[in-house]
Amino acid sequence: MATLTLNGLKGRTELKHELNKIDCFLLRNKLKHVMEVDPHATKDGKYLIRSVYFDNFENKALQQKKEGLLSRDKFRVRLYDYNTTLLNLEKKSKRNNMTYKDKCRITAEEYEKIRLGDIEWMENDTRELIRELYIQMYLYQLKPLTVVDYEREVFIYRHGNVRVTFDSSIKTSFRNNDVLNRDLPMIETNPDITVLEVKFDEYLPEIIRNLLQINDRRKGTYSKYQISRMYG
Repeated sequence: MATLTLNGLKGRTELKHELNKIDCFLLRNKLKHVMEVDPHATKDGKYLIRSVYFDNFENKALQQKKEGLLSRDKFRVRLYDYNTTLLNLEKKSKRNNMTYKDKCRITAEEYEKIRLGDIEWMENDTRELIRELYIQMYLYQLKPLTVVDYEREVFIYRHGNVRVTFDSSIKTSFRNNDVLNRDLPMIETNPDITVLEVKFDEYLPEIIRNLLQINDRRKGTYSKYQISRMYG
């Protein structure tokens, strides 16, 4: 089956599950014998992801997620391991059961302008995604709202372009959007929650599908942003 595209972007299937600590331990130990560890990870096999999510006074992005709309978009600015020199603006789109991600580089200075409401420069920017975010901010009062931190552990399987990720230690900034501040006060959400994400292109290889069969696992649409907003 051919992978669907959206504005030239290749779609991927994305499945999410909530894991308890025992399931995490068992699955991690099975996957490491078949899948590769992400080469970008640090020595303990993990790295920190920090994102600031955009929403408006009506909580448009949050409500669309809660309602499970089959067509929705979400904007965020993301960095890894507190590296503020390497920022990406990302738009994650959901169309039916496919997920699409578009991104472009953004500087720390540009993000600070956006954070402070200085957005007129975005209207004629050469980057299409910047212009698209400007429209959303101008028409729907979208703005950077909440910072979310979590640790990610990634396993890769080349056939089918499969990525299995464990996201844990999810923290929220409680509506503070100062994403560049390494000392930003963060509030821990539920330490027992680990979100398992399985992402693949046209197919999920049978060997991986079999490894993922774990008892006591709940399938769902768990969003780190949604989890963080439960705390403010």
